[in-house]
Amino acid sequence: MELNQIDLQAKAGLSETLQTEVDLSVVIPVRDEEPSLKPLYNSLKRTLDGLALSSEVIFVDDGSVDRSLEVLQELALSDPRVLIIKFRRNYGQTAAFAAGFRLACGDVVVTMDADLQNDPSDIPILLDKMSEGYDLVSGWRKNRRDRTLSRKIPSWCANRIINKLIKDTGVRIHDVGCSLKAYKRVIVKNIRLYGDMHRFIPAYAAWLGIKVTEVPVRHHPRSFGESKYGMDRVWSVVLDLITLRFYTGFRTKPFRFFGKIAVAMALSGSLVSVSLLLSQIYIGFGVDFQTFVLMILFSLFGGLQFIVVGLLSEIIMRGFLETQDRQEYVVESVLRHSSLCDSTAEV
Repeated sequence: MELNQIDLQAKAGLSETLQTEVDLSVVIPVRDEEPSLKPLYNSLKRTLDGLALSSEVIFVDDGSVDRSLEVLQELALSDPRVLIIKFRRNYGQTAAFAAGFRLACGDVVVTMDADLQNDPSDIPILLDKMSEGYDLVSGWRKNRRDRTLSRKIPSWCANRIINKLIKDTGVRIHDVGCSLKAYKRVIVKNIRLYGDMHRFIPAYAAWLGIKVTEVPVRHHPRSFGESKYGMDRVWSVVLDLITLRFYTGFRTKPFRFFGKIAVAMALSGSLVSVSLLLSQIYIGFGVDFQTFVLMILFSLFGGLQFIVVGLLSEIIMRGFLETQDRQEYVVESVLRHSSLCDSTAEV
């Protein structure tokens, strides 16, 4: 018995012919997780065997340099449900999830980490909650077993910011960063992921009006190795939060986004300049009038630059939407009086 190599692009474009549809797909990014893979698979196998659902397990080898790929190949030889995607190098967790989503054939797609901190036995809990009519169910690591300074505190801050961004949706998410999530297939097939944006899918989905909820799940201490993500990831998360804010409120009107930055910059610069001038007049510590004028001009020109960027973004975005013929809304259903059912309508 041997494993067949399937070209990634061909598989993505011909998934219906290369692989039959299943009820459940499990997508797991892997990077140097050799010791945890067999225990993870055994636990996942027990869970999947206990479900009355057809399933597949997609492992994405994200540039591992240990024997992770060899272990995955052994698992694939023993279980036809296992599919392996191998990256040429490390592209990151978001790219791994995106590749898994692209190839997933399940009606429901579940994601989880490979480090044994997520518990596969929680998958039925996610599926039960989804059966109540939700489109996306996110895990909530209520009793998180991670380091406080490097993991818990940055995560708490990010969750607070994200919930501020989506407060108008009525959805509150305690733990956006938990990898254990369940999605309806239509969600993952229509969201493009960049940066670390896989962590913010629930927030983005809530903004789109998709039914999102979360359930408490177990979280175990890391058994093997070290986390691949530390404090250096905080800055990339901050930048992705800015991107999220742009997409959830200003994607079709970027001029307003950059216009607010321009106003804030011009006002703050002007206030600082006036304060320094007054300080020089009354206590002799500050800037003279010539420097004051220059500071005001730089503040105004700085704001003007953001206005120009906003105008250019507005032109680019409108041109993109018009050429792609894309709509900025999601239609859940179309209701029509029975007497009009013989006519047609375009949404």
